[in-house]
Amino acid sequence: MVVTTVTDLVASTKGSPMNIARLAARLAVGATAAAVATTAVAVPAQAGAKQPGTRSLAAVLTADKSGFDRNARDFDVLTKAVLTVLQAKPDSPVKVLTDGTVALTAFVPNDYAFRELVRDITAAKRLPGEQAAFDAVAGLGVDTVEDVLLYHVVPGATIDRKAALKADGADLATALGATVEVDVKRCWYGREVRLVDADTSDRNAKVVRYDINRGNKQIAHAVDRVLRPIDLP
Repeated sequence: MVVTTVTDLVASTKGSPMNIARLAARLAVGATAAAVATTAVAVPAQAGAKQPGTRSLAAVLTADKSGFDRNARDFDVLTKAVLTVLQAKPDSPVKVLTDGTVALTAFVPNDYAFRELVRDITAAKRLPGEQAAFDAVAGLGVDTVEDVLLYHVVPGATIDRKAALKADGADLATALGATVEVDVKRCWYGREVRLVDADTSDRNAKVVRYDINRGNKQIAHAVDRVLRPIDLP
């Protein structure tokens, strides 16, 4: 869904790192306007199957103590964003990531994804470092960061790689309320999963790692772009 008034306002801030904080209210309004009701992919339980574990995704993320580094494939920016939201808003819906008894699937942007997002919305020529990327994201405000995180969480279903590859065309209901569409494409190594978000002008996120926290109710797949709940110019 294209939120024209929001897009017009965002266009006025793009290209200026100093104005990134002004993006916050516009993103929050756009995310709310884009929310629609839908049905998530159902993953039926198999008779006699082993019961899934209850290790939370938060436990997986915080197990990495390296902090901001040069590893573009881990989740330092995401982890810091989750902790920042929960510190400011202890009762945030993001807290579901800490409760391993609640089934969900999260599409977790790696550090490269956040760096690419910041480069795009600031029109920078180079990718920022992880610390700079987090600072820019945090500058959008806690409420906006919360909305963006919730847009990456599909509650109520543990969708593993096998199920995802069979879900072409499915609309996933996120914890934000808006949807993302599963787009399964054939490629030279078989099939890949992309996620179609609300931004029609940027490349869709691709799953680059599957089944993080496999065997538990909460599972994650790493993506190489941050999902956007509005259509940015």
